[in-house]
Amino acid sequence: MNKAPLPHPVALASSPAERFECIAADLQSLNEVIRERLHSEVALIQTVAEYIIAAGGKRLRPVILCLVSRALRRDAPPDRHALLLAAVVEFIHTATLLHDDVVDESDLRRGRQTANAVFGNAASVLVGDFLYSRSFQMMVEPGLMRVMQVLADATNTIAEGEVLQLLNIRDPDVDQARYLKVIRYKTARLFEASAQLAAILSQAPAGVELACAEYGGRLGTAFQLIDDVLDYEGHAEQTGKNLGDDLREGKPTLPLIYLLQHGTLAQRALVRKAIESGGVDQDHVDFFNIVDAVQSSGALAFTRQQAELEASAARQAISLLPAGEAQLALLALTEYATERSH
Repeated sequence: MNKAPLPHPVALASSPAERFECIAADLQSLNEVIRERLHSEVALIQTVAEYIIAAGGKRLRPVILCLVSRALRRDAPPDRHALLLAAVVEFIHTATLLHDDVVDESDLRRGRQTANAVFGNAASVLVGDFLYSRSFQMMVEPGLMRVMQVLADATNTIAEGEVLQLLNIRDPDVDQARYLKVIRYKTARLFEASAQLAAILSQAPAGVELACAEYGGRLGTAFQLIDDVLDYEGHAEQTGKNLGDDLREGKPTLPLIYLLQHGTLAQRALVRKAIESGGVDQDHVDFFNIVDAVQSSGALAFTRQQAELEASAARQAISLLPAGEAQLALLALTEYATERSH
């Protein structure tokens, strides 16, 4: 059966969480849920959690959950359970950031010091644990086994993705398939769960639920691939992180994998040495040579092309959803994913 052509996504500016009027009220309600559920009698927990939440971010996963919910409810607002689960996915994401920054020894995120740089590694890890456990307290409230199954599976898959990424560090033989598996486990899985949860709460048919999950997973992969691009062509004041962070950590992301396969012999040797030795400092001549090679070799164009393929698949997946303002916003997210500068 031929499908009708998809409408062109609406125009986007810089941050999706700030630009969709149809969910502006939803996000305000979400912030109230987040503030309420962050409460703890242990002062340090609340201080660290509020520090990382207040850092901002795109709130992509809650945005996706709210938009899919609205689309399936024909633009009616999400109910209290949807807002509760939107907070859950944000808490799970925030916990992963706290743990990631400790593992990566990062000191800059979203343009300011990481929580571990301010409060120390121990506090960051333990508050991340608190956010995980608080999420599990919250996810039982809707009383739906399917909700708990999706979130439990997603959280476990994310942990597996973290370990897979750790195994890939300093390994110049990582290929595109291995790297994409890390992305799908570590990043895309929570995007996928966010969209799927909205479908479950809306009691959508199985085919629609699968389509929503496909949309989320594809969109999350596209976002991560563009993050890989911005690691080599972005600016700290825009991206909130230092240029070449992945390279300095010895992470073979897709631009480096492409360069290892298609660069000159000298470029391949330089990249292989940098990955095996755990990266190079930003003030080292090899660092600039690698960045120049990535930028001139076609590696970034190739990575953008792969991201666009994922975004295109995401657009096709939600052709099943009812037409309306929320569906247009979901389509717009796929455009934003590949065209953003931070």
